[in-house]
Amino acid sequence: MPTLADGIEPQLSVPDYFATIMTDTEEILGVVGKDYHIVQNTDAFSFFDSIVGNDTDIRYETAGALGKGERIFITAKLPGYIRVGKDDLIEQYVFLTTSHDGYGSITAAFTPIRVVCQNTLNAAIRSKQNSIKIRHTASALERLKQAHHLMGISSSIANEIEALFNHWSKVRITDKELKKLIGIAMAPSKEVLSCLQEEKFHHLSSHYLNIVESVFDYALAVPSQQQVTTKGTLFGAYNAITGYFQNVRNFSNEENKLKSIMWGTGLQRAQTTFNLCEIFAHSGSLQLN
Repeated sequence: MPTLADGIEPQLSVPDYFATIMTDTEEILGVVGKDYHIVQNTDAFSFFDSIVGNDTDIRYETAGALGKGERIFITAKLPGYIRVGKDDLIEQYVFLTTSHDGYGSITAAFTPIRVVCQNTLNAAIRSKQNSIKIRHTASALERLKQAHHLMGISSSIANEIEALFNHWSKVRITDKELKKLIGIAMAPSKEVLSCLQEEKFHHLSSHYLNIVESVFDYALAVPSQQQVTTKGTLFGAYNAITGYFQNVRNFSNEENKLKSIMWGTGLQRAQTTFNLCEIFAHSGSLQLN
């Protein structure tokens, strides 16, 4: 077996695979295939420039890099609000992210954020596309130039979401139904869902039950859940889940919190809750799948 001198690592060339590297720090960001096309950060963000243009009502708000720079993001705030009831306002954002590690596409998504509690209400309506995904291929830059049509998507979604949330704000849900909805939405596996369906609550872990109680307490106690639009309503039920991830759950750092809400567990739970609320709004009951 060949040996290595102390402190020396083998240098091997792997056919058809390449490393993406930060040129200033020489940090390796990821390993990619031969068809992967690098899209520089300035190019990835260029589609925002065509959106903003001379419109002073649209403004860049945040930008950042995660990890060693393998994922970057930028947000732009759009003019106007989604209005639920008389004065429950939801701001409208476009969120763009791209990665340089070979995982994930360039993604631009319409992202509403409720003003009173900064809940990210990030879910896709079944009948609407709320994001654009572009693979890192040779045509990526050209497709980015056309991505401004996300603005039309955003406008259409905003109108539908406003109607939907206003309807949900008038749909009543009892505390018992609310807790059931939370239990289903926060279930981490099919096994937990089966236990809920068969009412084998003694098989559920204390960790899971504590999370459900925490979300339930948030739903009933915090001021943003006591408004006309949220108290005892389906809109309040949806905000209970998103609010838990935004304002209650502990994350080791802000980066992990952002990852959860925009790509991870927080987003998945929000989408599940959104779908459950749609079911409840139409049928008046919850179904376990």
